[in-house]
Amino acid sequence: MPKNSKAVKRELDDDVTESVRDLLSNEDACDDSFKKSSLIVDSPEGEGKDCDVEEGGSDGEEEERPAWNSKLQYILAQVGFSVGLGNVWRFPYLCQKNGGGAYLVPYLILLILIGIPLFFLELAVGQRIRRGSIGVWNYISPRLGGIGFASCVVCFFVALYYNVIISWSLFYFSQSFQQPLPWHECPLVKNKTSTYVVPECEKSSATTYYWYREALDISDNISEGGGLNWKMTLSLLAAWSMVCLAMIKGIQSSGKVMYFSSLFPYVVLICFLTRALLLKGSIDGIRHMFTPKLEIMLEPKVWREAATQVFFALGLGFGGVIAFSSYNKRDNNCHFDAVLVSFINFFTSVLATLVVFAVLGFKANIMNSKCVALNANKIASLLGNGIEPSLIPLHINLTQVSQVTAEDYHQMLEIIKGVKEDEFPKLGLESCSIEDELNQAVQGTGLAFIAFTEAMTHFPASPFWSVMFFLMLINLGLGSMFGTIEGILTPLIDTFKVRKEFLTVGCCVLAFSIGLLFVQRSGNYFVTMFDDYSATLPLLIVVVLENVAIAWVYGIDKFFEDLRDMLGFTPYRFYYYMWKYITPILLLVLLCSSFIQLAKTPPSYSAWIQEEAMERTLDFPPWGIAVCISLVVMAIMPVPVVFCLRYFNIIDENTSGLSTVSYKKGRVIKESPRPEDDDDASLIHGKTPSEAPSPMPSKSIYRKQTGSGGTEADTAPNGRYGIGYLMADMPDMPESDL
Repeated sequence: MPKNSKAVKRELDDDVTESVRDLLSNEDACDDSFKKSSLIVDSPEGEGKDCDVEEGGSDGEEEERPAWNSKLQYILAQVGFSVGLGNVWRFPYLCQKNGGGAYLVPYLILLILIGIPLFFLELAVGQRIRRGSIGVWNYISPRLGGIGFASCVVCFFVALYYNVIISWSLFYFSQSFQQPLPWHECPLVKNKTSTYVVPECEKSSATTYYWYREALDISDNISEGGGLNWKMTLSLLAAWSMVCLAMIKGIQSSGKVMYFSSLFPYVVLICFLTRALLLKGSIDGIRHMFTPKLEIMLEPKVWREAATQVFFALGLGFGGVIAFSSYNKRDNNCHFDAVLVSFINFFTSVLATLVVFAVLGFKANIMNSKCVALNANKIASLLGNGIEPSLIPLHINLTQVSQVTAEDYHQMLEIIKGVKEDEFPKLGLESCSIEDELNQAVQGTGLAFIAFTEAMTHFPASPFWSVMFFLMLINLGLGSMFGTIEGILTPLIDTFKVRKEFLTVGCCVLAFSIGLLFVQRSGNYFVTMFDDYSATLPLLIVVVLENVAIAWVYGIDKFFEDLRDMLGFTPYRFYYYMWKYITPILLLVLLCSSFIQLAKTPPSYSAWIQEEAMERTLDFPPWGIAVCISLVVMAIMPVPVVFCLRYFNIIDENTSGLSTVSYKKGRVIKESPRPEDDDDASLIHGKTPSEAPSPMPSKSIYRKQTGSGGTEADTAPNGRYGIGYLMADMPDMPESDL
């Protein structure tokens, strides 16, 4: 080749660039879809360099898009988000309630059919498009752009009450540095003449009294506000301050916190399991948990609850998964991540269940010993007065009740029951069975703040274990909160170009202000309301729409081409059929069954009645029902609103309406809306040599023309949804990979 050929080639390249500038400067009046444009061209001289040619160059500031410092940090963030409080206090309850070890079978099947495919789908779209949930679904289909806004609303509702649970854990954590623990025994009331136990505590238990009266100071029903509980208000302020400080720099700050918040719970769970296995009765609890009840496994309700648990355990639909994956490199193997995180989540649930049942087995053994002693005393008092002494076996000495074992008591009980069959109910003797104790299924706050705290009071060095347990709950909660808040912030920043620091502080201040609703005396009832109604149905609808948008609107074949282009290999055909047929059908069945379940069960809550010292199920008042319905409607409303606005062309489907953010290799290009000039040749598509070698020696330029009737005819080899060709600076488009 002649020496001056490079110079000739460079001149030709310059001519192309200048001609494009001329085209962009002479915009046509009939096409307003390109009010903003960015020209990206391949530079043959600077390998890997991108040249941004923008009119009014001063408008185009560049910022670095955050990225994960390492793959480990990203995996820990996803694990921290998906592994939350539900793994510790919801999964063990469902396992106990739905057939013990047999429950793991439907859970695993549904994890493979629903969990992993949908988790992989969210990871893939976030990584491919590199936007938050709003930008992702706006790109997939502008008419379904409301999915992203709905995810943000649900995230906000969940964040409001989820941080209240963290504040409860903070309060118990702060009270755990005492010996004995403050919930160890019932408080005494002294007056001038006598000392007596608080009646409310005497009728229930020390841990139950401490939870409802000392911690929450709960009212008798949701209509009695009762004013703010200052202890919980300060705890909530501390919780939101922690979240704000961890999130203020985005993943640069929260990513570092993840090393501790994601790993520490595993250390605590392993320590608890080791300690619990050394305690008497722990094996009884584990045996009870793993004893399969196969007949229960065939009930439809078990499969519905397993599907719901799979769904919420992985954090599907919140937008946090998409937000975290949007900071990944485009060639990251997100399929491996999806499978890894899903199974880490499953094994964490099993580990937490082992710990819970080992501790509850220990507690059941203690409660059973107390029951045996109490009823043996009752038998001793009835000797000669309803029970003949000859009925007591000779080897049992009732004068020393503390030496009567559970086996001795059951032997006496069987003899008395056989002889005094008609009179036995009047004697008031209890069966005192460990199985009965373990069958008293508890979940949620009842497990963490009542059953578990009571068990820990019997541990040697109980304050240490209490500190560890509540610190674990705080870390589990924070890991999920980071993902939830990221599901709010990332899409809003991507769409509206707000500074991360200001938006983070504003969001936390607003959430704390609204969260004061949950720290009044009736606040626990509002937590129940939000937990039951603000997320379940809206999230199911969101995920159904996500699946349909990818498989049927965007096109499953096109999405598979995207995945092959991104990952370097074609995913298993299994996912093709899951996304297109199986998963949408299963989700619709789950959605319908959840809707029927809610319709059949009138909105109600469990209230603590102070005089009776017990829980009662009460119906929500009319205004409470209105709030429940409003939560569901507000969460899902963005979907039909955005659809109608797009469908009736109130908002142009090709514009974002505000401002556009385009990502290119870690950079964000911010542009202001330009005057409505018209454009004839509107877009420059760039394609890297790594994607496909261009037949042209340098740049490839394609014109997008306006056809008859206002429709756009794309003359480029790959148009808006093409693989490899990425629009330079259009709204709702992924980054350029130049």
